Amino acid sequence: MNHITIKNNGSIPLPSIPELDYDLFLASNVHDLMQKAQNHCVSYYGFHDKGKIRLICCIADDETHSIHVSSTIVIPGKSYPSFTAHNLAFEKFEREIHENFDISYIDHPWLKPVRYPNNRADKSKAIANYPFYCIPGEELHEVGVGPIHAGVIEPGHFRFICNGEQILHLEIQLGYQHRGIEQLFLTKRKLLQRETLAESIAGDTVVGHATAFVNVWESLCGFKPERDLQFSRTLALELERIAIHTGDLSGMCTDIAYQLGSSVFGRLRTPIINYFQLWCGNRVSKSLIRAGKTNFPFTGELASALTKVLDAYEPDFEEMCKELFRMPSALSRFEKTGVVSAEDLKRIGAVGMSARMNGLHRDIRLSHPHDLYPEIAHQPIVKHHGDVYSRAQLRKEEIKQSIGYIRKLLTDRPETAPTRSELVAPQINTFGISLVEGWRGEICHCAITDEKGELRNYKITDPSFHNWLALALAVRNNEISDFPISNKSFDLSYSGHDL
Repeated sequence: MNHITIKNNGSIPLPSIPELDYDLFLASNVHDLMQKAQNHCVSYYGFHDKGKIRLICCIADDETHSIHVSSTIVIPGKSYPSFTAHNLAFEKFEREIHENFDISYIDHPWLKPVRYPNNRADKSKAIANYPFYCIPGEELHEVGVGPIHAGVIEPGHFRFICNGEQILHLEIQLGYQHRGIEQLFLTKRKLLQRETLAESIAGDTVVGHATAFVNVWESLCGFKPERDLQFSRTLALELERIAIHTGDLSGMCTDIAYQLGSSVFGRLRTPIINYFQLWCGNRVSKSLIRAGKTNFPFTGELASALTKVLDAYEPDFEEMCKELFRMPSALSRFEKTGVVSAEDLKRIGAVGMSARMNGLHRDIRLSHPHDLYPEIAHQPIVKHHGDVYSRAQLRKEEIKQSIGYIRKLLTDRPETAPTRSELVAPQINTFGISLVEGWRGEICHCAITDEKGELRNYKITDPSFHNWLALALAVRNNEISDFPISNKSFDLSYSGHDL
């Protein structure tokens, strides 16, 4: 076999991952697995291995709920045929490998830096001389936005090439933060430190990344979480989805100068995040998700309080949505703005909401279900126009769906386990993977332990890593004044990208 197959939240001995020569590695993944419509790449990365670089590729089969894993050995300074020349979804994965390990590709169309990490292979490539794409022409002009923005937003630079008001091309330059968070997972040895790191990957996806970390860590330790732990994680994920989607609807109203919608949706977000404060003492749910245990059992009193929160939220949310989605001035800004075709979304490997906005049924809750999602029998909400309106509708309908899921979960609330088995040390020389559907989309955490059971490598893929190119495509042929609403309708993460 050219790959080994595992399930989500599974772990396997590292030596069991097939080590292929590079040509077979490329053919197996690109010309075999990725030719099937149900498959997509969830992670492709490298790490140092005995003076060389070992690459690991993880291809998820969304029909069989399996993940195919294979590897190869490459040598720094050498050049190889690229995956990207055959499948564009690999372009950013290979750019990261090139940046980190000095692996070159002879036919990659866009081989430029991704993050500018402090430990990059070539320090001469600095963010100050990023090689922007240029289009010559006296009638064209460039517009630069960022990296310092007027609002409370993280650093990122947007370089527009315009003909008058029309955007011909947008290039998005990230990589300003240099957090080194994946390396910190190796240097911070205490479990609590690593749990705190996971919560800090993306500030608006605390539950999503924390759940991915604890699930992969428990898998490495051979720990099977009891139902009450799975219940808390599933409930928190859906609450996080409601909170962020509501806040994004507020932001979208702000960007079209609809003050009532901005105020009401903003106000509705508050009781949801305040509920996290009631549950665990933190409005963005930090400290709630922990490996092998919970410090905040979900009680009957918490269930009653949540029901009251949702009872108060729903009617106001429904009323505000009716106003927003029947208002001609709002619809004129939403409809046919920021369109990305289904074909382009498939080509770039979009995930989560950015995929579901135009026909792609890409949702880990269905394809690789975790925690209590098998009981929920989740069905993704999918739209078919790929515009701002589709992204707004997705948020509205996913909020309503999440409320239904939470009410269903509350009818069968498990009691907290009276006793719980202790976490043991992680297994040695083991590879583990966890996929979680955060509110933005697919989160992937991969971990490898060494011969002592210590973390040897930790790899994070936030959904924004897959989806930033979708925003660049969305604004082509739009007016530059429509960029803010397109940008907010995706609401991609800077910190989730700049690891």
